[in-house]
Amino acid sequence: MPQIAQLAATYSSQIFWLLLTFGFVFFIIGLGMVPKVQSTVDARDAKIAEDLARAKAAFARADEIEDEHRARDNEARTAAQAVVADAKAKAAKDAEKKVGAEDKKIAAKIGEAEEAIRATSVKALAEIEAVAADAAQDMVAKISGAAVSPDAAAQAVKVALRG
Repeated sequence: MPQIAQLAATYSSQIFWLLLTFGFVFFIIGLGMVPKVQSTVDARDAKIAEDLARAKAAFARADEIEDEHRARDNEARTAAQAVVADAKAKAAKDAEKKVGAEDKKIAAKIGEAEEAIRATSVKALAEIEAVAADAAQDMVAKISGAAVSPDAAAQAVKVALRG
């Protein structure tokens, strides 16, 4: 094989060009491109770390705002409950005053009605006494044949009704 026979003659020059090419590539890539890539990676890492820090700060601030909002909401709820309680108390007092006024009106009407009933009762009792006296006079006249005066009959009916 002629290629293997040539290998000994060209071996040293191929190794030289191989080392020169690898050295050139090492210096170009290792000293030129790697630092740029590394600085880009470092910048990206720094940016990510900064973004994470800002996100954590924003999250913490959101929690604070939420806590403040809840505190204000609780205060507003407490104030609203106090307003409702005051309104209920006022409404109860107003209702109590109205009920008291209506009770007085009703009591006055009841008193008037009771007075009217008493007057009617007295009047009815007087009429009953008069009718009873007339009936007693007629019964005595029919049963015994004696005449009784209207005053005596009225007096006897009064005694009988009270006793």
